[in-house]
Amino acid sequence: MRIALLAHLRHPIAPPFAGGLEAYCWHLADGLTARGHEVVLFSSGDSDPRFTLEPVIPVHHEKSFPGLEHRGDPGLKAHVDAAYAAACDRIAAGGFDVVHNNSLSRLPLERRRTDAVPTLTSLHVPPYDGLRWFVHDSPAPGHRLTATSAAHLRAWWPDGAPPEAGILHNGIDPASWPHAERGDGSAVWSGRIARVKGAHHAIAAARRAGLPLTLFGPIEEPDHWETDILPHLGGPIRYGGHLPGPVLAPELARASVFLFTPCWDEPFGLAAIEAMACGLPIAGFARGAAAEIVGEAGCLVPSGDEAALAGAIHEALAIPRRVPRERVLRLFTRDRWLDACEALYARLSASPDP
Repeated sequence: MRIALLAHLRHPIAPPFAGGLEAYCWHLADGLTARGHEVVLFSSGDSDPRFTLEPVIPVHHEKSFPGLEHRGDPGLKAHVDAAYAAACDRIAAGGFDVVHNNSLSRLPLERRRTDAVPTLTSLHVPPYDGLRWFVHDSPAPGHRLTATSAAHLRAWWPDGAPPEAGILHNGIDPASWPHAERGDGSAVWSGRIARVKGAHHAIAAARRAGLPLTLFGPIEEPDHWETDILPHLGGPIRYGGHLPGPVLAPELARASVFLFTPCWDEPFGLAAIEAMACGLPIAGFARGAAAEIVGEAGCLVPSGDEAALAGAIHEALAIPRRVPRERVLRLFTRDRWLDACEALYARLSASPDP
């Protein structure tokens, strides 16, 4: 198939990944290409050149409009809207069999766009007012939508999802996150260092539990880093940097427990399954999709309760390391995810014209 992958533009689609959405789009492009599809990645022009790129904007907008993603900046909005509108026009004229839309933009959801090329839109964030109405208005014979978990699907459609919407769990390549038989007694955390990810709670809980902790990930919110993280580093609490997957995997695998601390309704939790593949049980907050993703591989407590999280650390340490690995192999592999994507593309391509 000839597939257009439309990405979010805040960061480049390139390792080391700024977050789960960037990892999702990169692995989707990589996996579909390996399966013989003709893939064109519509993303910022500074994304990974190994792919066939069609730049939507020359450079990711966090570089040209730093810190403005969530501030309603009119200049950034106009910049992104114009870029996506032009990209959608090029997709419509490009002879594509299907579009996989991961943009978080309202423009690819317009009926005239989805009538032109069969479209799969994958939702990656909780519902918000700037996108909710457009999503709800968009299901059509040529447009299907996916959420990353049952909890995420319920959040978007609390009264029941339409038949065109369903669940598409994320997946990882287990070979890229090799299992280790035992850990060194430490805790580990990885993700974007932003308040909604809760690294500050992980620090407090690790101290209460008496375990050393290493944090990994990009510093997304410098003020949060300076106020809530940096003053607590030192001794058993350290920051290991923002590492690419092949370097991060052994760092995760040598630990004994992974702390998963979402302070928002996490739609999935890619960092959790990466750690689980390495054999780490999870101690974390029961927020968003956490219970659905972690299951028997961890111990979850109410969000924000650092004392309870400290107790959950010790409970999680008793879970055999084969349990989290086996859960990933059963539910969250890259092959399973790509199979589901291809099945959705095939259904869209076979749909009668609207």
